[in-house]
Amino acid sequence: MGQLDRDARVYVAGHRGLVGSAVVRHLEHEGFTNVLTATRDQVDLRDQSEVSHWFKANRPDYVFLVAGTVGGILANSSRPAEFIYDNLMIHGTVVHAAKETGVDKLLYLGSSCIYPRDADQPMTEEALLTGPLEPTNEWYAVAKIAGIKLCQAYRRQYGCDFISAMPTNLYGPGDNFDLESSHVLPALMRKFHEAKRTGDPVEVWGTGAAYREFLHVDDLASACLYLMEHYDGDGHINVGTGVDLSIRDLAETIRDIVHPDAEIVWDASKPDGTPRKLLDTSKLTALGWSPSIELRDGIESTYQWFLDHVEGGLRGASSVAAV
Repeated sequence: MGQLDRDARVYVAGHRGLVGSAVVRHLEHEGFTNVLTATRDQVDLRDQSEVSHWFKANRPDYVFLVAGTVGGILANSSRPAEFIYDNLMIHGTVVHAAKETGVDKLLYLGSSCIYPRDADQPMTEEALLTGPLEPTNEWYAVAKIAGIKLCQAYRRQYGCDFISAMPTNLYGPGDNFDLESSHVLPALMRKFHEAKRTGDPVEVWGTGAAYREFLHVDDLASACLYLMEHYDGDGHINVGTGVDLSIRDLAETIRDIVHPDAEIVWDASKPDGTPRKLLDTSKLTALGWSPSIELRDGIESTYQWFLDHVEGGLRGASSVAAV
């Protein structure tokens, strides 16, 4: 372990997504000069032959595996086959190609939804596979769990230095603001923005009683590089803030930033999702890393990014769901 060579060939799989774009930004900020990326047109990460060919042609030294099909309750429940197939295949092809071409180290990124629905709070890494998953996102969760086990299997059988990190709910620049597939924070941000234009009340799925933890994606990118340089264990590591808040409090915070005069209407006939998903981040803290972006500051800067990059292309609104 130790600082990665800033001239090394570093591949970020999924560079156009929320996490991938943040990882690329962070790597470039930290002085990496040879960051490799590939669009979907260049390589279909679900196709082993395409992925293996790309790896053999480009020979990355390090891999950040942050690609995947993601979304909230609505997307998970309406597209379960896509969520499990796409993610299983993406993890499988990249991990296998990394082993085939002798990648020095790979970091695989999962999700906090891997933990049982009723896991003790805060959730430690040891809670994995100790109980039933949340039904509304089990397809995604099963694929993510398989990714962890895949990295462990390649480590144990082939000696590959493949590690896994499990982030909490993420938000930030580059987020998905499409109401049919987005997570709760960006969806609420768009809803309140639309309400400022229309004057309509903002309808939110559930009761607002569920609790969620939120991590700015730039903090996650920082943690990913830190783990690549300071961790080489078999077990996955939680990445979060260690602090959560209710969806009701989240909605009111976003309202205060985006549209203070908005009325919130709660649709209790819709699901809340998992009651609570707070991560125990003591292992990561013990390694020497902690987040630096406060939630309100992060929401304010993300809304500014939304205004600068997204707002003009969005019209229409629908209900949103917690995850």
